[in-house]
Amino acid sequence: MIGKEKLFAKLEDVLAQSKADQTEIVFIGSESALTRYANSHIHQNVSENNSKIYFRSVVGKRVGVASTNSLAAADLKKTLADSYTIAGTQPENPHFPGLPKPAKYKKLVTFSETTAGTTPRDRAGIVKKIISHASKKKFTMAGSLSNSTDEIAVLNSLGVRAYQPVTVASVNMIAMSDTSSGYAAGTARDITEIDFDALAARAVEKCNRSQNPGEIKPGDYEVILEPPAVSEMLEWLNYVSFNSKPYLQGTSFLSGKIGKKLTSNQITVYDHALDDKSLAFPFDFEGVPKKKVVILDKGVAKGVVYDRAMALKDKTKSTGHALTPDNAAEGALAFNLFMAPGKVKREKMITGMKKGILVTRFHYLNGYIDPRNSVLTGMTRDGTFLVENGEIVGGLKNLRFTDSFLRAFDSVVAISKEVERHASWWSAVGCMTIPTVHLGSFRFSGKTDF
Repeated sequence: MIGKEKLFAKLEDVLAQSKADQTEIVFIGSESALTRYANSHIHQNVSENNSKIYFRSVVGKRVGVASTNSLAAADLKKTLADSYTIAGTQPENPHFPGLPKPAKYKKLVTFSETTAGTTPRDRAGIVKKIISHASKKKFTMAGSLSNSTDEIAVLNSLGVRAYQPVTVASVNMIAMSDTSSGYAAGTARDITEIDFDALAARAVEKCNRSQNPGEIKPGDYEVILEPPAVSEMLEWLNYVSFNSKPYLQGTSFLSGKIGKKLTSNQITVYDHALDDKSLAFPFDFEGVPKKKVVILDKGVAKGVVYDRAMALKDKTKSTGHALTPDNAAEGALAFNLFMAPGKVKREKMITGMKKGILVTRFHYLNGYIDPRNSVLTGMTRDGTFLVENGEIVGGLKNLRFTDSFLRAFDSVVAISKEVERHASWWSAVGCMTIPTVHLGSFRFSGKTDF
């Protein structure tokens, strides 16, 4: 890590040389390490220390962006000059609101010395314990374990000075037999908060229960979706519907529906980056303080997340969800999604099911089929089970689903008290905090032979 004072001293020196009307610098530095394992052996151990520095120059209503991964003074100065040159070649953007002014940020504990100090030997020891759980059943184990230390800073010529150091640790694991597999995963700022033994035991149990899977015809079934499956659905909906850009373009299922009831009143979805139950983070990549945004409140559509440009278009205010300057044209994105928990223990959800399917997770999801109607498709994976008379009776071969989130989540039977954190696409600044969901109706459109 460079540290706030040293980093700001270097970047402010460059900022002072800008010829633009307004200038912004976004710094993202990362020291990341990863241990991968397959066939119950570690096969890769890598680390990377890298930085990315974005310059955004504003000349009137023209905006230019350039980036570098070098902190050498000459390279920073050249990249600043490049952004200014690029701005001069761009058309005017009438929706660009200018750069933000200084703001106060909530103080959050986002850094763990234990995570930052985790060594390759430490990760190897953890992986050894994970593998030992599978070995007891003569299964193999595959997956990855990572830890990273990041520092993120935003500063601009109007006086914004935002800085936050963060750590994150994440693990995923798949226990495998000749005919089955079982999945578990976890993420936390502090690596000691991850119960690796419990996760490994869960993956092994799923693998053991799903051996020699049976078949079931595609159709409409009651389902219990565990947090990884719900997380994967929400991550897609985040891209195609919770973002202010598709909302304003009319392609989001929320477009024109604010104030209308869309799902069961048991469904509340929101983004809350200041909640420590998530991987909290205080500001966006424009240096705007993050705000809680309710997307669905007891099934009623409430809103989407905004950056400053999309907020100006919609005559509202930024919610603190801007992306990095190179992705500014994509609009805003929620990084800390929650689905509110219910009142039922997960075990009782299973015992209360007469006949249905338990889904651990999905893969190969696609949300572009019909985003206006929230249609998603994907495959089950690593633990799909038949439930009869309140008991898991065996594994099922994987199924393809094709269904509308709004339709399926209007049939909620119960939501679990327990929630889990699952990594999103950029876990340094957020994750998803999700319960298990019991749906009365979920449509499977195809089956597989495995």
